[in-house]
Amino acid sequence: MTADLTFFHAPNSRSGGTRALLEELGADYQLHVLNLKAGTQRQPEYLAVNPMGKVPAILHRGALVTEQPAVFLYLADLFPEKGLAPAIGDPLRGPYLRWMVYYGSCFEPALVDKSMQREAAAPSTCPYGDFDTMLKTLTNQLAQGPYLLGERFTAADVLWGGALNWTTMFKLVPETPVIRAYIDRVLARPAMQRAAAADAALAAAQQA
Repeated sequence: MTADLTFFHAPNSRSGGTRALLEELGADYQLHVLNLKAGTQRQPEYLAVNPMGKVPAILHRGALVTEQPAVFLYLADLFPEKGLAPAIGDPLRGPYLRWMVYYGSCFEPALVDKSMQREAAAPSTCPYGDFDTMLKTLTNQLAQGPYLLGERFTAADVLWGGALNWTTMFKLVPETPVIRAYIDRVLARPAMQRAAAADAALAAAQQA
């Protein structure tokens, strides 16, 4: 089913989350590694795959999927037997889609503005309203835990656990007890640890 799945990846990048998800799914795939420091993501060979020169990207049966939430949605639905995506008709499907999309539509734009020390647009035109409201909306959901959808662990937790881990390390998101406990729960999963170890080895090899 997945012998023709190719994953375009670079260590120490957003695509680390996709590698963790593939590990959670037990997927068989071809790994195509890019070296961001060497600029291989900007070479014609990769720009022919993704003109944005970004990772993650996947190719499956000729279909290209880019943008991290879209990649997560696609992969989790590709392996329904793993249970990481509520099916259409499941009451959790809507909330699952909400939090997947919230990441790209609200969380990342807010973080970019904050990291660049830019003043946000007026709430009426800003995609995330304001930073504090955006973050409180997320943390209120996490406080209902242990996972974003309550007791059920999904691909959304792979996305958010990794994202919050990085953003708290860079001090873009405050490391509150709720956020720290959530990160720790997600990162303690064996699949997450295997993916992190594999990526660390890959990053070391690229630096050698």
